[in-house]
Amino acid sequence: MARLPLEDNFTDVIAKAQRGLKISDEQLAERAEVSVEALAAVKAGEVNDVVIRRISRHLKLSANALDDLAHKRFYPVAPVFPRGFVMFNTAFEDMTVNSYLLWDARSRFAAVFDTGANADGLIDMIEAEDLDVRHIFITHTHDDHIAALPALAAACPRAEVWASELEPVDFPGARTFAENAHFHVGNELAIKTLFTWGHSPGMTTFFVTGLSWPVAIVGDSLFASSMGGSPTHYADQLRNNHEKIFTLPRNTVIAPGHGPLTTLALEKQHNPFFAR
Repeated sequence: MARLPLEDNFTDVIAKAQRGLKISDEQLAERAEVSVEALAAVKAGEVNDVVIRRISRHLKLSANALDDLAHKRFYPVAPVFPRGFVMFNTAFEDMTVNSYLLWDARSRFAAVFDTGANADGLIDMIEAEDLDVRHIFITHTHDDHIAALPALAAACPRAEVWASELEPVDFPGARTFAENAHFHVGNELAIKTLFTWGHSPGMTTFFVTGLSWPVAIVGDSLFASSMGGSPTHYADQLRNNHEKIFTLPRNTVIAPGHGPLTTLALEKQHNPFFAR
């Protein structure tokens, strides 16, 4: 797979924080002691270190991480899984979206996390590896993450479709889970559900153990160097991410809904929303 671009650039991060905190351009410029014109130029993509650092404080963002993002100094390098984990990336309108296939090497039982916009690659891999998909887990029900659900479910007739009780998926026979629900895939893989809502009402992170590294499949809760936007539940989103994702083991691989894989250790250093 070609190197995926980061989901957000530094202007996206600024905009998400500003919307979430409900700070106008005039208010932000006054608090940061910069001109409205200079702020507008940065928001349009001009890399001005002085302005970026001044506004970061008032947006509760890490100045160093935001500056690194603006200068494109950071790109995450996640570990390679020798088996049992495959990421798929498919085009949806003007963006791309991720889905994931995980399996137990001994039993060949498997689980899919989100569907992306097209499940052809997923289905080909399932058939090539002779996998028995028992679960299709949905992080949240935005169209880009469930567009291929009918095709995937038809190709995996033994699979149960699961989504949060806070955000059920509209699909025949779909089931719901509560927070801290536990699932097993074969003898090796254990899955725990964590409600990291904010971007959507029932956004779920699936914490998976039993592979070469622990994995958090986070949907749009978190991206490499950013997170999903939430103009209405921004504080809840930050709190849920802090309490439920950033307390996981540091070597956890972060598998986001958009953009490249990353790790929790890297995000603690390089994500403007969470780095300190």
